Order: sequence, then structure tokens, then C-alpha cells
Amino acid sequence: EPVAAYVQTLKKELTLIQARLPDGVMLEHLHWGGGTPTLLEPQMIADLAGAIFEVAPLGPGAQFSVEIDPTEIDGPRLDALAAAGLNRASIGVQDFDPMIQEVIGRPQSYEVTKAAVDGLRERGIRSLNVDLLYGLPHQTEARITDSVNKVISLGPDRIALFGYAHVPWMSKRQQLIPTDALPSPEARLDLYNVARGLFVGAGLQEIGIDHFAKPDDGLAIAHRKGTMHRNFQGYTEDKSPALIPVGASSIGRFPQGYAQNEPSTSKYQERVRAGELATVKGHVFAGDDLVRARIIELLLCDFRADLGAVAAEHGEALERIVAMADGLEEALPGATTLEGGVLTILDDARPLARIVAQYFDAYDMSSARHSQAV
Repeated sequence: EPVAAYVQTLKKELTLIQARLPDGVMLEHLHWGGGTPTLLEPQMIADLAGAIFEVAPLGPGAQFSVEIDPTEIDGPRLDALAAAGLNRASIGVQDFDPMIQEVIGRPQSYEVTKAAVDGLRERGIRSLNVDLLYGLPHQTEARITDSVNKVISLGPDRIALFGYAHVPWMSKRQQLIPTDALPSPEARLDLYNVARGLFVGAGLQEIGIDHFAKPDDGLAIAHRKGTMHRNFQGYTEDKSPALIPVGASSIGRFPQGYAQNEPSTSKYQERVRAGELATVKGHVFAGDDLVRARIIELLLCDFRADLGAVAAEHGEALERIVAMADGLEEALPGATTLEGGVLTILDDARPLARIVAQYFDAYDMSSARHSQAV
């Protein structure tokens, strides 16, 4: 059975990782994602959690989050997740409009989603993240208003409002979506602003470029304290120096650089069963990688970067760091200010934050095809 075989491979990979870890490692954050972990049978959930905690137990106050597919989850699976220590759930909604769901191939009614949320709360799992998309095919201001109001009614602690990425050269399903079904860049921004206004009006704290949270949520608190970070999945209050990837295609970050596991499930299983770590590619930090990464993170988290503090943190001359911003004003006139060594994205230009941050990416492949940044 493919799912059972995959779980066995995950457990084997965990033993390979354990052999290379120092003693006393504890988890600050455990996340099951990258697909549909709630497809696992209840016993598989228990076995996998047990295998992970043999390698590294959850530390005090640790967060254990799982991406929940409301169309797959049921009572026994929820029971198994709760017994394993789940304390935060993430649900992808995208949009509740039936026509949009049909076009993007994600049927998931509000009623089914609410049933999953109720099931989580009945088991004491109070922390809930919801992902919503703007810029979807056929999405209108009326449709996104309806979806946002339904999301708010679920009472999530955090909401990620991501822009729909139309990449038909990577997705066969998206090749079936006519271009004229997509909102224009101006309409995308309008859709975002409609959703943003509703979330803020509901008392949620706006966080960075695409998140909202209840004021007492850990992410909102970290944002106010200036201790928030951003990783592959969005904003986080996690301060761990190492993100260990487990499973096919997973990506990790370490003080030395990035590492990615084999993306092909079959090849991933072959490597691990042969007793090899699944890592097939990575990037070793060199030159000014860490300086640039820190500036990008600060701009995306706080819309400002104290270049003097970054210089001091990395033992670099301020003049050299400031020089990285040369030409930014010409490239994006009126979007930023640079005063006293502090680079700030102006309020009206915050929708351009990704583009401003991209200016500091030495590996930017802007000539390649990519989805819209706004």
C-alpha cells in the first residue's frame, strides 16, 4: 500500500537523521505539511509521531502543527492527531465560491470546513490557521467578500492571504484556465484590499505583507516585539537555527545553508531504503548571502531595515551595506526612503514590498517566467 510504504520510508529517514544529530536535541516546532498528511490512517499517525519523538521530543511550549484537508479528515484521525500532541491546525480554503472551486479543482464547502474546525475544537485544539487566496480566476469583490466573511466566522487565530500564482507551465490544470478569467493586476490589488479591510475591521492585526492574526496570538505578539521571522511557509515566531527537512521534496535551512530532499517520491524512497540521506541539492551560504537574506527578511516582516544594525550583526562596514541599495530609488521611485542608515518602505508602497525586497536578491532570476508579485 503506497501510503503505508511512504510512512515506513519516513521512519527510516528519521533513523538516518538521528544518527547524525547531537544528543539532547528538542523540537521547538514540528510541522506536517506538503500535501495531505490527514490521508494517513490513525495508526500511521501514531506510529509516525512516535518515530519523530524518538529522534527529538517536543520541547517546552513547542508547537505541533498539521495541514488539515477538511474533505479527508474524520473523527478517528482527529483523535489520533490530538493524542499525538497536535496543538495547531492549518486549513487551506483558497475560496468558498463553488464556481471558482470547480475551476481550480478544489471542491471544499463551507459546511465541510466548519465541521473540521468544530472537530478540532472539540478535541481541545484551539489554534487555527486558514489560508485564503486572492487573484483567483473569476474572483470578484463580491465573491471574495463572501469568502472572507465565512473565514472570519470560523474564528481563526491566523490568516494567510496569499496571491494566486498562475503558472500554467508548471501546472497542467492551470493550462485549462483561460487568461481572460484572471483579474488584472489592478483588480488583484483591489481584491486584496477588500479582504484586508474586512480582516482588519474584524479586529485582526495586520502582519507584514500577507498575514493577519488575533492580537493575543503568538505571531502578533512577535510582530509587535520585532522578533518575527519569515521562512518558506510564511511568517513565524520560531527562532530555531535549524529547520530539518523530512520527506520527498522537503526543504531545510541550517546556519550553513539550504538543503532539499529528492523531489521524486520514488527516487526519494530508493535513496532512503539504500541507507542514504535524501538530500540531493542545496546552497552553501557565501559572500554576502546572510546580509542580503537579513535585509530581505526585515523588509518583508517590518517594511523597514536598519542597515546599521545589520552591518553590526554581520561585522560589515555600513557603507558596504548601504551601497546594496544604490539604484533602488531609480528602479522604484517614491517607494522607499533611506535616512540615517534605515531603509523604509513607504505606506502607500507596501504592496510593492516583495519587489523592493527582490532588489536585494543577488540570485534574482527576473528574466525567467514567474507569477505576479502583487
